[in-house]
Amino acid sequence: MNDNSFRSEPTTGKRTSFLDRTLRNLKGAWRTIAGSSYDASAASSRPDLPDDDLGPLREQMQACLATRGGEVSARARAAALGHVYLALDQKGRGRFLEVLARDFDVDSKAVDAAVEDLRGAAGEKARHKAEAALRKALEAPRIKLLTQFNALPDGVKFLVDMRAELMAIKSHHPALAGLEQELKALLKTWFDVDFLELRRITWNTASAALLEKLIAYEAVHAIESWDDLKNRLDSDRRCFAYFHPRMPDEPLIFVEVALVNGLAGNIQTLLDENAPVTDPRAADTAIFYSISNAQKGLAGISFGNFLIKRVADALSSEFKGLKTFATLSPIPGFMGWLEHKLAEGEPKLLTERERKVLSAAVGRASGAKGTLKSLLASATWQDDKTASEAMRDPLMRLCLRYVAEEKAIGGRALDPVAHFHLSNGASIERLNWKADLSPKGRQQSAGMMLNYLYDLGRVEENHEAYTSDGKVRLSAAARGILKG
Repeated sequence: MNDNSFRSEPTTGKRTSFLDRTLRNLKGAWRTIAGSSYDASAASSRPDLPDDDLGPLREQMQACLATRGGEVSARARAAALGHVYLALDQKGRGRFLEVLARDFDVDSKAVDAAVEDLRGAAGEKARHKAEAALRKALEAPRIKLLTQFNALPDGVKFLVDMRAELMAIKSHHPALAGLEQELKALLKTWFDVDFLELRRITWNTASAALLEKLIAYEAVHAIESWDDLKNRLDSDRRCFAYFHPRMPDEPLIFVEVALVNGLAGNIQTLLDENAPVTDPRAADTAIFYSISNAQKGLAGISFGNFLIKRVADALSSEFKGLKTFATLSPIPGFMGWLEHKLAEGEPKLLTERERKVLSAAVGRASGAKGTLKSLLASATWQDDKTASEAMRDPLMRLCLRYVAEEKAIGGRALDPVAHFHLSNGASIERLNWKADLSPKGRQQSAGMMLNYLYDLGRVEENHEAYTSDGKVRLSAAARGILKG
């Protein structure tokens, strides 16, 4: 059991402090391994990686690919190179990655020669040999270099963070796209869900460092204090995370769950620190209210669907009274979509009844869409009973249209949270009015939140219907609102 009495209120600076400590620890771990003429000291003195340093850097990378020496020598060269990367600033790291991408890419001449050899191969044995040579030619030397980092202490975390950096800058550096995709492919292999460990995180058993990471990585509902975090880990709450054996202290993705009776329809009520703790054995519903990806460098490598199903199984085993598994989810893209539709002037965006109610609410005979726009622009319309009641029906109908009918490229739901849950086999159960009146909730979704239902007996059926045909299952109540 850990003593958490020293913890203070988290601030913006303290939320990122563990990242700084992680970087220092990584540098320290590699310092004892590394050794090179172009070292971290030289890099830190010129962290933007000027042109004069590019030559020594290329030699450093080439040395990592050389076969001289044994495993210890190879580790030392890789550690030295990684140490250099960590010593550079953002501009310098971008230049470092460009050297790696451009100068250690596939040799097109070697590929062309291998293709010609394959075309001219006579006989099965010769063809197999030519195919093997072509496969080797198609593998960029930088892949070997990247895999060398994997063998270092915290090397996997180093590569995950490197991909996060690549993703952030690749749009401005087209040459980096191939390197980013190769690194993603490597990580996808290493982070197969079968390699991951599902772990419950509790206030009394988790280290202070891990709890600090939960605060920093929470992406849905910010954790405002240690008391807030402790409340989320109380006996009627659960928090589960996936971990990789090579990153045992770094959560990859985590889910927060409330054990309640009936569907929860308001996030402020659900997270109220002053609410009494209930007996989880009496709960009939598990509400997944926050799912956060903790590692930006693992974007596009999905664990969320497996996480929800495994947590549901774990909770079912622990609490036999649980009958319902659902979410209380944000709708992050709704207001942006609606503002775009209003700007376009889409005809028949509002029904005739909705137009009359809106016009009557502000004493106008016409201009319902203009009224809707002006009310949405007001920061206080939800606190005005007349305006709020007039807005309720049109906004709820349009919101359900947005999550259930509006499509992105490939037929997927336009809203990213909707796509995540629908592709995992959930159905749309209930839209909640005034469910999140935080500034973020008002800005994203006019304060609305959705309950997605995970009916464990129909998850696979719903998944197939959505991924194959784009079909979305809605409850009768949701269908009724959508029809208006």
